[in-house]
Amino acid sequence: MDKYKRLISNTLLFAISSFSSKILSFLLMPFFTRMFGLGEFGDADLITKYAQLLLPVVSVGVANAIIRYGLDKAYDKASVFTGGLLAELVGIGIFFLCWPLVSKIPGMQNYTALLYTYVIMSILRNLCSQFVRAKQYIRLYAVDGVLNTCLYLFFIILFIAGFHWGIYGYVLATAAADFCSAVFLFTVARLHRYIRLSRFNGPLLRQMLRYAAPLIPTSMFWWITNTSDHMFITAMIGSEANGLYVAAYKVPNVIMLFSTLFTEAWQLSAVTDGGRGTPGRAKFFTRVFQNYQSLMFIVAAGLILFCKPVMMVLTLSGDSAFNEAWQYIPLLVVATVFSCFVTFLGSIYMVEMRSGQSFVTMMIGAGSNLLMNWLLIPDFGPNGAAFATFASYLLVFVIRALGTRQYIRINLHPLRMLWTMVLISGEIALMLAQVPLWQLWCSLLCAAVIFFNFGPLLETANQLLGRLRRRRA
Repeated sequence: MDKYKRLISNTLLFAISSFSSKILSFLLMPFFTRMFGLGEFGDADLITKYAQLLLPVVSVGVANAIIRYGLDKAYDKASVFTGGLLAELVGIGIFFLCWPLVSKIPGMQNYTALLYTYVIMSILRNLCSQFVRAKQYIRLYAVDGVLNTCLYLFFIILFIAGFHWGIYGYVLATAAADFCSAVFLFTVARLHRYIRLSRFNGPLLRQMLRYAAPLIPTSMFWWITNTSDHMFITAMIGSEANGLYVAAYKVPNVIMLFSTLFTEAWQLSAVTDGGRGTPGRAKFFTRVFQNYQSLMFIVAAGLILFCKPVMMVLTLSGDSAFNEAWQYIPLLVVATVFSCFVTFLGSIYMVEMRSGQSFVTMMIGAGSNLLMNWLLIPDFGPNGAAFATFASYLLVFVIRALGTRQYIRINLHPLRMLWTMVLISGEIALMLAQVPLWQLWCSLLCAAVIFFNFGPLLETANQLLGRLRRRRA
């Protein structure tokens, strides 16, 4: 199969897996804003943020090695899965020994058991789902995504609306859905066939852990960049301001929706079709990024233009105070776009097995994010945090854009990117300033972004359709 066709096919299958869960986060916003107050909503989200910080540590980052080594035909799949499972079991055991320490995390004293449940269930599902991806059981992976979404919806309604468990129900719904998904994948994919102590390969496991080790702090730095703003806002301004910020973050999830659909498929293509020694891989990476960049910018410009009415719809029937969250959306949207670009360039480090460079670049980004949060939030509030997130991702993108050229010389089309950012920045400035007729001026700038970026998408579509017609002929 042609590598572009394979990438599109896999992206569509991953869309089935991820689309429903991302859309559900929007559809449930009115429900959450009705069931939770500003402070309670912020606190519930904070528990999941702490869990996401602990996940790579407890799992010793082995999921990253599972997908990378599982895709490589040079390694025995049973050895990869068995080694990964044993490493995660050891990590979970150490995690339990650290219970007294974990219980001292600020704000987690009453939620320690809840935090442990969330983390362990997520680890089990992630292990199974990443190995299923590595085996390229893409259809099964897609079915599991839909199943997990349905289960999450069921448990959310049961635990919050039915049992009135509040924060506990919010977190346990995800944990319960993850547990059911892990059982489903393990059973249907018959993953027990790959648990063979006789096939345990100590040198391979050490190699996997060496690859995964730098990615543990890398994941933590991702967490810092994505989450430290919540901590700073809560500490400096209060839980209610963080509740607004959490609500605003739901809208950029549309960007993450497109990114997740693409990235999961792209990681497979980057290794199988863009590995070392593959002819034309620089052209392959360049063309894919050019289209990815154009699509992300178009979606971003549209989201910024309509962020105010979107926020009103999302908070419909809920606390009207949540409507004020719209003003934080524009900067969070562009921050999310550049986080997607950073992830794309990270795929080059994955292909080249240069996890150490992923670590260094994200460390710089996390450090700059912490500093800017501390400097900007007191004067600019949540928008200071949003700008800090954007600026740190932009910094990491520039560093990776320069650093990855020694492996694959991608043409990132910097002039198109620069002019697009000028247009989007103008759109954001006019909207936040609420200048007279801002709707008209922002609409014109959004149209300019679409016009400026639609060409590459149209060209690629015509080429793919041309190939299809020639094959049918």
